Amino acid sequence: MTNYRIHGATGEWEVVIGLEVHAQITSNAKLFSGASTAFGAEPNTQVSLVDAAMPGMLPVPNAECVRQAVRTGMAIEAQINKWSRFDRKNYFYADLPQGYQISQLYHPIVGEGSLTIDADEKAGIPQDKVIGIERIHIEQDAGKLMHDQHPTMSYVDLNRVGVALMEIVSRPDMTSPAEAGAYVRKLRAILRYVGSCDGNMEEGSMRADVNVSVRKVGDPELGTRTETKNVNSVRFVMAVIEQEARRQVDLIEDGGTVVQETRLYDPDRNETRSMRSKEDAHDYRYFPDPDLLPLELEEDFLAECRASLPELPDAKRRRYTEVLGLTPYNARELTADVETFARYETLLAETARRAGKSEPEVATQVANWALSVAPGVLKSLGEEADPAFATAQAQAAILELQAAGEISGGQAKEIYEIVLRTGREPGEIAETEGLKQVSDTGAIEAAIDEIIAANGDKVEQYRGGKDKLFGFFVGQTMKAMQGRANPAVVNDLLKAKLG
Repeated sequence: MTNYRIHGATGEWEVVIGLEVHAQITSNAKLFSGASTAFGAEPNTQVSLVDAAMPGMLPVPNAECVRQAVRTGMAIEAQINKWSRFDRKNYFYADLPQGYQISQLYHPIVGEGSLTIDADEKAGIPQDKVIGIERIHIEQDAGKLMHDQHPTMSYVDLNRVGVALMEIVSRPDMTSPAEAGAYVRKLRAILRYVGSCDGNMEEGSMRADVNVSVRKVGDPELGTRTETKNVNSVRFVMAVIEQEARRQVDLIEDGGTVVQETRLYDPDRNETRSMRSKEDAHDYRYFPDPDLLPLELEEDFLAECRASLPELPDAKRRRYTEVLGLTPYNARELTADVETFARYETLLAETARRAGKSEPEVATQVANWALSVAPGVLKSLGEEADPAFATAQAQAAILELQAAGEISGGQAKEIYEIVLRTGREPGEIAETEGLKQVSDTGAIEAAIDEIIAANGDKVEQYRGGKDKLFGFFVGQTMKAMQGRANPAVVNDLLKAKLG
């Protein structure tokens, strides 16, 4: 697979990508106040006097927000800085009551780390790639301007003011939309595993600023970059890179110059447009926040943070392949998201318990069911299905019947459909709905004898070496048994009778 290239009129160009991901820290209160962080409240109902910047109000750091940032840094094996400091980033905006944002420019809480994106030939990622992470710092979020509430005025909602964010800054190590998409997905998975951010991009609790520049292939110098702000889905991150890189190439080849600026993405038109010139650090007049002491982290606190980390995606994927014996594909799919692996591990434990077997002995059967069969049935039923009936107990009971040879794969699907519609018990459905395989050798033998008697010419052809005809006899037998015969029994009896 060749590297991602943009074909211009003057030759081939490559794109250089860095991402600044803003992840809302999972906490009940804001970074420096006790106001709620719950999503969806009425505008301006979750604003404390601190958030509104009333005179005399002083910020007090939320220890849980600090803890979550440290745990996130540990999850990407980053340097944890025992000493960090809050700075004021000064700028005027209608949704920023203080007139400054409290951030950590010079001394962030988390230093250098990395994240590995997984090889995906179909997506154009030929091998695993390590993406450097420069830093994670903690900062306050700003409010929200609402432009659709009045024909001539914009309204301000300050509910989000002061909510704790982690800004996770990558190095410019990505060179294609596919790599950037994989990076955001992997980072989102890690945040959700750790529990430091819910990763809900639609609600704005995770969003990316996309830095893009282009250069001729082989040119060691980086081009001028633009920053597209607040991109709120993986698909849009990839679209921004494609559109912005093409815009820059066309601009340069037409004799123009790329300007360092901040841009916005319009998903309806699938284009970026200029918002404002890009400020440098000195434009914000950064200085240490005089109301806040530096953060100093103790060893006991760091030890507790490390001990609280769960098994992370890469380690879980290795365990799934090396201990459970799953294919690399199944292991990757099952570990991609918190809900997926949680459902799988619950079903795996229940299936192994019912079968009286070890988890590795049933892991592949459960993985195939969890990744393919169960989602397919759920999707096909649509609104007819009640997800509340998709319990691990019900699904494990179906897998137990299938493993015992009492039902076929097709019957397992039919039974699961009825379970999802009605909540009935799988064993009872199999009995009363006639959805059990026939393993009675007498009944199957009788059917086979009739088929052999009626197809003497094909029997001779098969015995003469035409092995492909075996499938014909299997099909005829299953048809005669109305699809309910146990295929393994059918195969064994046919082989014995056909010789």
